[in-house]
Amino acid sequence: MVAVSFRCGHGAVAGTDGVVALRRVCPLCMLIDETHRSRGELLGRVAPAQRSALARETRIGATYDWRCARGHDRYAATISEVLTGPGCPKCRVNAGGPTAAREAGVAYMNPGLRTRTSQTEQRLRMLLGERIRLHQGVNAVRIARTFYGRQEVWPDILVPQLRIAIEYDDPGRSRRAHRGLKEGSDLEKDEALREVGWEVVRIRAGGLAAVGRNSVVCTALSPAVVDEVVACMRRIRGDAAVDALSLGHPALP
Repeated sequence: MVAVSFRCGHGAVAGTDGVVALRRVCPLCMLIDETHRSRGELLGRVAPAQRSALARETRIGATYDWRCARGHDRYAATISEVLTGPGCPKCRVNAGGPTAAREAGVAYMNPGLRTRTSQTEQRLRMLLGERIRLHQGVNAVRIARTFYGRQEVWPDILVPQLRIAIEYDDPGRSRRAHRGLKEGSDLEKDEALREVGWEVVRIRAGGLAAVGRNSVVCTALSPAVVDEVVACMRRIRGDAAVDALSLGHPALP
């Protein structure tokens, strides 16, 4: 077997006799980037005895033992399954239980949630907040399955009165965001919300194609795009429901 070193620094030690140096990052770093995760996140979830091995790992199909955040038994899974799959087997079973079913679809505030909000997403909230009353006290929705090991999802904007979530997608500087595996993850998230009575309106900007019946395709965010989002909300829930939250339509540049 040929020893290989990668541009990201993982793999064999570069410069060592017999080691082939490649000018690209390793397969694991590629998958981490595509799924918008981090190696640090993986190191925090793997069994402590295997952290040093995972810190050097390059293969997405390598199997490790993982810890459940809820304290369930450790479980074996490949890195690919952990990055793209539903997580702990016991959590998956519990997500389908009667107690979880009663809570499914409830929007609430998770005070420990740490997500990055872009300036565009902040502007989207401001523009939408000039049209309808937004609930500022919720940031998560309980679902009836696990999603990346959690029984909740965190859309960009929640309108719990209508059970509508709004997401803003653009390809970012890399031009690869919300494509490939991340697009598949977005669709799985939307389906998990629909299972508990929510609908998702996705703004697909910067050349991203529509991914469903409630997609709003645009070049970039603008007041007209937000008007289209509100129109989509009316198609989903009806004029009366949206009018009950309406603040009128201000004159915007």
